[in-house]
Amino acid sequence: MGNKKIIQIQNLGFQWQAESPFLFSVHHKDAYPAGNDEQGPDVSLAGRNLGEDFAIKDGFRMYHGKTVPGFPYHPHRGFETVTVVLEGFVDHFDSTGAVGRYGNGDVQWMTTGKGCLHSEMFPLVHEDRENPLELFQIWLNLAAENKFSQPVYKMLWSEDIPVIETIAHNERKSTVRIITGSWEGKKSLEPSNVSWAKDRNHHVGIYLIKMEAEASITLPSISSTLNRNLYFYEGKEINIDDRTIESSNRIKLAGDQEIKIKNGSQESQLLVLEGEPIPEPIVQYGPFVMNSEEEIREAYKDYQMTQFGGWPWGRPDPVNERNAGRFAKHADGTVEKR
Repeated sequence: MGNKKIIQIQNLGFQWQAESPFLFSVHHKDAYPAGNDEQGPDVSLAGRNLGEDFAIKDGFRMYHGKTVPGFPYHPHRGFETVTVVLEGFVDHFDSTGAVGRYGNGDVQWMTTGKGCLHSEMFPLVHEDRENPLELFQIWLNLAAENKFSQPVYKMLWSEDIPVIETIAHNERKSTVRIITGSWEGKKSLEPSNVSWAKDRNHHVGIYLIKMEAEASITLPSISSTLNRNLYFYEGKEINIDDRTIESSNRIKLAGDQEIKIKNGSQESQLLVLEGEPIPEPIVQYGPFVMNSEEEIREAYKDYQMTQFGGWPWGRPDPVNERNAGRFAKHADGTVEKR
């Protein structure tokens, strides 16, 4: 790899390309209006392809939702979803009987394991004002030995997530939100027990970085085998290794080099996904990520036969009561409230 710091630059699409141990990341940002009685948009939905509404219209998308925006129940097997909500709320329901509402900085770390159904709806809880939503969903692969683990999720509540502030020589500040990994010796909260991120030697890092204008920050040298991707999703331009890069780009970076990032004249927002790759084949088909074609066929067969435990919630797109607040009720009956 030599001293090359920038390996590749690629424009961001809707679904951001990633590398092992990550599968991909999606950035949702929607300017939802005030909510109606059903916690859906209090505006006409005429002219939308409801059920498959992925085109921005009037500042927002309904995705697969028809009344409330979001993603009605769907299956997964063999990986983890890390959902980072910067603004707005997500209502979670799943086939284990777990339910919750999280948002405004919270992170849900869900291990789909041997298979589960879940729904992710975006309730528009405010009737008297707009309901902006911004979130990332990041898919993190599981090692083969953990692909048939029990489905479970952990909540990383906003108040508990470590945040580091770095001041450059010019007094300009950068803020790093540590979803998993460590930064300047500060460790993240623990991920799920079967996650590839659980072993710190795998160097799995998910970091959200906000840089003031003219600020600078340095990613440390970790290892020559590390896959490191920087997603520059908001701002004007940054400079790395004397190269100016505009926003809306994925920048693949060396894992064994110190990478100094200098921001331009506007505030910038960055996402870092990095980690040692899982040394196993990846076969992905839709919502299932396994190690062989045979395992994918088995996943579909198992889902058809068992529905991964079935769907106990009556409707495919359930939402909590408008004033439910932030909470998580797990399959074992444990309740967390914030």
